[in-house]
Amino acid sequence: MQVFKTVKEIQIYFINSKPKSIGFVPTMGALHVGHISLINVSKKQNNITVCSIFVNPKQFNNPEDLIKYPRNIDADLEKLANANCDVVFVPSVEEMYPNKIEKEYNFGILSTVMEGEHRPGHFNGVAIVIERLFDIIKPNKAYFGEKDFQQLSVIKELVKQLKLPIKIIGCPIIREDNGLAMSSRNERLTKIEHNAASEINKALKYVSQNKNNYSVLELKKYFNNYLSKNKLLTTEYFEIADGNSLTPINHWNETEYLIAFTAVMVGGVRLIDNMTIIN
Repeated sequence: MQVFKTVKEIQIYFINSKPKSIGFVPTMGALHVGHISLINVSKKQNNITVCSIFVNPKQFNNPEDLIKYPRNIDADLEKLANANCDVVFVPSVEEMYPNKIEKEYNFGILSTVMEGEHRPGHFNGVAIVIERLFDIIKPNKAYFGEKDFQQLSVIKELVKQLKLPIKIIGCPIIREDNGLAMSSRNERLTKIEHNAASEINKALKYVSQNKNNYSVLELKKYFNNYLSKNKLLTTEYFEIADGNSLTPINHWNETEYLIAFTAVMVGGVRLIDNMTIIN
């Protein structure tokens, strides 16, 4: 496994190795089984798989969240080596952003609802770092987990707007035994908080399986009421939206492709999750 810290080093590597296809998995580190599942899919589909580890300051609207974000580069590199990842790119902030970038993107409703509403500037920061990484790595395919479904939608739109020859592939959410969606932020949960967080999956499952029994409004009330029974859980938002446009809906007949989205504070840790609603 090759590890590079500078743009020049990794680009020289690509020039010399001349890979037929590059699969790319961008991450912020604190790797878990979900990340490794992306590496595994990429390895099956490409000659070379590249993983980047970079905690992007531009996508944190909360400075405290950036400071607390878990970091463990040694453990991450060990996991990637065990997964037979070919190349790891570990740049510094100065390497990623040698010049000031103030680019503003317009993704329409994709970046203004849900996460976009509650984390102003977040998706603009995501777009900046992804465009920069795509320019450095020049992958044929890039892999993202569907836990961050709204982010995935924004990145697909970014690639479309920039007319980049990159196929964006969403991979299924990997869950822990108790149903909690795997996330780097889970490391910050206490044991009690971790157990409480499993209620998010239970509530999402109930919503996803009861479209034919209740209205949209009734299920939204159910979700919020169910989680409010646990003092460790505070729902920031819960929406049922069109899976293509991400437009929140009020009635079932507005679209056939429905996804339930939520962000929940578990103690002091903010977790997001989503689940497709069964027809």
